[in-house]
Amino acid sequence: MFIIDTALQRRQAEDRPIRVGMIGAGFMARGIALMMCGVTPGMRLVAISNRRLEGAARAFREAGIPEQTHVETVAQLEEAIRDGRAAISEDPMLLCKAEGIDALIEVTGAVEFGAAVALEAIANRKHLILMNAELDSTIGPLLKVKADQAGVIVTNADGDQPGVIMNLFRFVKGLGVKPVLCGNIKGLQDPYRNPTTQEGFARRWGQNPAMVTSFADGTKISFEQALVANATGMRVAQRGMFGPTVESGTPIDRIAALYPLDALVNGPGIVDYIVGAAPGPGVFVLGTHDHPQQQHYLNLYKLGEGPLYTFYTPYHLCHFEVQNTVARAVDFHDATIAPRGAPTVDVVATAKIDLKAGQTLDGIGWYMTYGQAENADVVFRERLLPMGLAEGCILKRDISRDGVLTYDDVELPAGRLADALREEQNQYFAQQLGG
Repeated sequence: MFIIDTALQRRQAEDRPIRVGMIGAGFMARGIALMMCGVTPGMRLVAISNRRLEGAARAFREAGIPEQTHVETVAQLEEAIRDGRAAISEDPMLLCKAEGIDALIEVTGAVEFGAAVALEAIANRKHLILMNAELDSTIGPLLKVKADQAGVIVTNADGDQPGVIMNLFRFVKGLGVKPVLCGNIKGLQDPYRNPTTQEGFARRWGQNPAMVTSFADGTKISFEQALVANATGMRVAQRGMFGPTVESGTPIDRIAALYPLDALVNGPGIVDYIVGAAPGPGVFVLGTHDHPQQQHYLNLYKLGEGPLYTFYTPYHLCHFEVQNTVARAVDFHDATIAPRGAPTVDVVATAKIDLKAGQTLDGIGWYMTYGQAENADVVFRERLLPMGLAEGCILKRDISRDGVLTYDDVELPAGRLADALREEQNQYFAQQLGG
């Protein structure tokens, strides 16, 4: 990212910072504010919107900006930006509409809310950085179409695993090595975890128990690997991915043999994960090379004899890297990670417990469902219920634990924007999905 730091330093010297609005003020958002207000040259966090105003004020205060201006109209927000005053608001649409904001970061994890924000941001030609894998996995391909039409970038972020994987994928591909597996290193995978089991860990780190659960039960990694698949054209080898478990601390360069070679090289490649390998929580890419002389060089450089070569990044630093995505979008019109066309992998809602007819499904990371990655054509053909749309659905019939839900099993809440956008996406890509 060395070209990015140079570009930002130039902006700083010329006093023309990239002006950023942020929607959401939770744990991750507060970290982003710390970076943008205290570390990153050439970039200015001008406004934060949050459903509770105190949360937005807290994010600015913790980032070293004790004074904020509460704005309730677009005109008030635009005036605050011109005057150099940090603005806070309960209304995210003000940030989407205001002149003087170059890029928006959506960092809520809420699908329905995020869908409305995304449409408004794109309609007002704002570059959009989604730290919302749930939304991106559910309707990201359609949002990319709309962003392209508007001439703006929609992208997930550097620092989160999908962005780090995509950076590594591009690096490996640039070496002339063919990426055949994009992987994530996990420390825990248990689909039956819930906010009660994860409460202690969440309290220790000051996080939301449901969010922590979505990592532990495999839903989050399914969303994140779907993003990688949709950006690369890769698929999953089976529903839920392979996800092998190894002895804790097993070096990542020893795990290639755990994946069936045929599934990797005979097709577009796969996304997957491994539990227990080191360095966690890093990411890895397995690649192949068919040139004998280049194979010799790779062996000389300690990557082994092949046929699979392991490349990895030993960490992902989340909020520390988000400003790189903002700069890439605004200054270079480059997405960190975005769908390349029709979706290839989706995430389907799966019963975490025995479910009964008449129950209303709770949300991501709660007690009733977990998400599994599945190939998008299968989801389309079998009318499987996307995990991003499961919350609020009413069950029409009993579903046994580990059963995958379909649209025919539920009654959707009336009038949801996300459902309408998902249907629009299905219709737009119907031919590629086999419809």
